[in-house]
Amino acid sequence: MSGETRRKQIVQLLSQSEKPIPGVTLAEKFQVSRQVIVQDIALIRANGVDIFSTNRGYLVHQQTQQVSRVFKVMHEDEDVEDELSTIVDYGGQVKDVFVYHKVYGVVRAELNIKSRIDIVNYLKEIRSGKSSLLKNVTSGYHYHTILAETETLLDLIQEKLQEKGYLAKLQDYEPVDFWSKAE
Repeated sequence: MSGETRRKQIVQLLSQSEKPIPGVTLAEKFQVSRQVIVQDIALIRANGVDIFSTNRGYLVHQQTQQVSRVFKVMHEDEDVEDELSTIVDYGGQVKDVFVYHKVYGVVRAELNIKSRIDIVNYLKEIRSGKSSLLKNVTSGYHYHTILAETETLLDLIQEKLQEKGYLAKLQDYEPVDFWSKAE
C-alpha cells in the first residue's frame, strides 16, 4: 500500500470514529511502525485536515456545518461596534469585510469575528493604527459575509440589522445579488 493511500484511509477512519484512535492501533492496522503513523499524521495536518492528538489517540475535529449570507451595510464609524455586536449576539460570525470599488473591484479583508472580545480586539487594532476602516473608501458602504448555524439565525440577523438601519440597498452597477440566500 502506498503512503498516500494509507493516509487517505487514516483520514477516513478518524473521520468516522466518535472516539480517538491510538497511534499503536493505526500502526497495527496498516502494518507500519508507530513512527510512520506520526509522520503520516503530520503530512495529513499539513494538507489541511484538523487532527487532534489526545492522550488516547488521534481524532479528526468535526466542524459543524454552517450557512452563509452576504449583507450590504452602511453606517457611521461610531456604529461599527453596535453593528458587529448585533451580528455576534444573534449567533453570527463575521467572516470578512469587503467593498465593491468602481475602479479597483472587490477589496476584501478577513475578520473572523465570533465574539464581543473579538470585536474589542478588532476595534483596538483599528484605533491604534494609521489605517481607517475599509468602508471609508466607498462612503460607508461595505459588505460582510456572515456565517451561522442555520438560515433562521441569518434571517434574524438580517431583521435586526434592518431594524437598526444598517442594511443598504443594492445599486445597478453591483455585480451580484448579495441578498440571495442561494450560493
